[in-house]
Amino acid sequence: AFLNFFWNATSLEAVQHEIATHGASEPFAHLTAHAIHAQAHHARYGAAKLEEAGSAQEFLTRTIKKVLDEETMRMESGLTVLATIGATAPFVGLFGTVWGVYHALIAIGMTGSGSLDKVAGPVGEALIMTGVGLAVAIPAVMAYNWLTRSNRVWGARLDAFAFELFAFLSTGQTLKTSSGGESGAANVRSLKTGGAA
Repeated sequence: AFLNFFWNATSLEAVQHEIATHGASEPFAHLTAHAIHAQAHHARYGAAKLEEAGSAQEFLTRTIKKVLDEETMRMESGLTVLATIGATAPFVGLFGTVWGVYHALIAIGMTGSGSLDKVAGPVGEALIMTGVGLAVAIPAVMAYNWLTRSNRVWGARLDAFAFELFAFLSTGQTLKTSSGGESGAANVRSLKTGGAA
């Protein structure tokens, strides 16, 4: 929704007003807010500190890169726990199974009887632990893979928008208009825009 608003806005002031009104609650608005602020800050104060050294474009590039890194870290938070659960749950289940079989063998040794009724109950309970471990691990691994893929797609979209935003803030025009309009792209396959709204 923010991307749709951004590219249909009449001016940067309208974008700034929208961000000031509704806040920068999602990655694209967060990136835009910091990039616009960095451009205005460098135009007003120049390179007053070491972190602001270089040209306005270099400062803008560093700011955009910093926000991209922050957003990537934010999107990946919690994935380590999910990956750890997915990787260790089968081993916890296996440990429970081994523990249950051990107790079943102890019970057999104490009674001196290896009949089916003495073995089936404890071994069956031990196998439940393996089932529980797999029941935890499989959804965790599936969720981890889905979230990793989703984060990769969002990261690619954010990178593409960051490139467009940098070009717009540096030159005052989008890449389409700065490269000579539509005439140079007559033979280029159009991009899908439905997912960017």
